[in-house]
Amino acid sequence: MAKGKYLEWITEEGVALLGGWARDGLTDEQIAHNMGISRSTLNEWKKKYPDISDTLKRGKEVVDRQVENAMIKNAMGYDYEEVTYGTVEMSSDEFAERVDAEADLFMQQNPKATSEERLRFIASIPRTKEVVIKRVTKHKAPETLAQIFWLKNRKPEQWRDKQEINHSGGLDNKLDLTGLSVEELRKLAQTDG
Repeated sequence: MAKGKYLEWITEEGVALLGGWARDGLTDEQIAHNMGISRSTLNEWKKKYPDISDTLKRGKEVVDRQVENAMIKNAMGYDYEEVTYGTVEMSSDEFAERVDAEADLFMQQNPKATSEERLRFIASIPRTKEVVIKRVTKHKAPETLAQIFWLKNRKPEQWRDKQEINHSGGLDNKLDLTGLSVEELRKLAQTDG
């Protein structure tokens, strides 16, 4: 695709490419670089051409939602299934069925293959298969960091690091220093008591 020409980027192909970059998480600066233009030009095009602006916005929203969903999942914890596979020997009947199916496909894709090539292909078909050996349901514990991030952003009044405390009362100073001289005040200020 020619770089730097807006007409190329408002085509179906161009819009699809822009949407893909946005979904991949590229920044506007990176997208502009891929397009062969400056970021300021991209900003101008986003203002002038709704197709470009809407495509980038939609693509980024998809990724944002996916990340949000993953963070929420991590904050809450979740169950998942771990599957272990192993290799086992096929029965004679299973192997015969596999050979028939794969040999037919080989001949469809290679109609000019010789008998020798067909036999070599059949000899290369493995006699084993992958099977599930074990399924285990596991639990991913909630992540404290994801919980903190969530709470600080969703409930900042209660969870932000810096708490603002308003004091509406006054300070009652019961100590009257009005009768002391400057020298006496200095002595009081220098004492360790």
